[in-house]
Amino acid sequence: MSDIHADLHARPVSAAQPAFHDPVVQFIAAAWFGAFVVPVVALLVVGFEPVAIAVSLAAYLGAATLSVGLMRRGYPHPTMGLCNVTTLARLVLTAALVAPVMAPFGEWAVLIVAVPALGLDGIDGWLAHRQGRVSDFGARFDVEVDAAFALVLALNAWATGAAGVAVLILALPRYAFMALAGRWTWLARPLPQRFSRKAVCVLQIGTLIGLQVPGLPDPIATTSVFVAAGALCWSFGRDVLWLWHARR
Repeated sequence: MSDIHADLHARPVSAAQPAFHDPVVQFIAAAWFGAFVVPVVALLVVGFEPVAIAVSLAAYLGAATLSVGLMRRGYPHPTMGLCNVTTLARLVLTAALVAPVMAPFGEWAVLIVAVPALGLDGIDGWLAHRQGRVSDFGARFDVEVDAAFALVLALNAWATGAAGVAVLILALPRYAFMALAGRWTWLARPLPQRFSRKAVCVLQIGTLIGLQVPGLPDPIATTSVFVAAGALCWSFGRDVLWLWHARR
């Protein structure tokens, strides 16, 4: 929490403009509220498990602090917008789902939290266009929350035995891509918009949520994982090839 507090004081605010009218200040205020919601949701999922709840909160605070830093680099709109509030709400639910990775939970608990988180995905983009709040920050924030959501769901599926270690393949492509982009800068260039990329993302998240269904037969779980993994490999492979040909 101290990092977020320090970030708030580090950003200069015009004397002519009330502090809360600054979009970064609005984001920090919303993030503080989320810091109180995360442990409540985690408590409802796993019960009184202090260590698991603390790890969930720590994960949220780390992600929120990084998001504030990203927003400070450049956000072109005068207010935070409901689109970013929605994405932040998805981050809250994602962080709360870290707790069941570490502690026992009710059979349907993860699914009950994951389904609303999935429902919010897509609403933030619609709101951004509706309110005129489209930004590079919002797009990056959305993608990173999607990646974190996939990682947490995959870890839950693996921890409960709903799927084998192969399920982690569904969580790693984004992070592997970022690691490679740090080595080869041509991978960091902007990609063209493709509906198929969004469809594969929906398949990825939908599969991971399906794996949270209690009693899912092993053949269905295994087949689902490999179908989604194949779609991800195809999508990322096509993007890498496009970037390779466009590197000059």
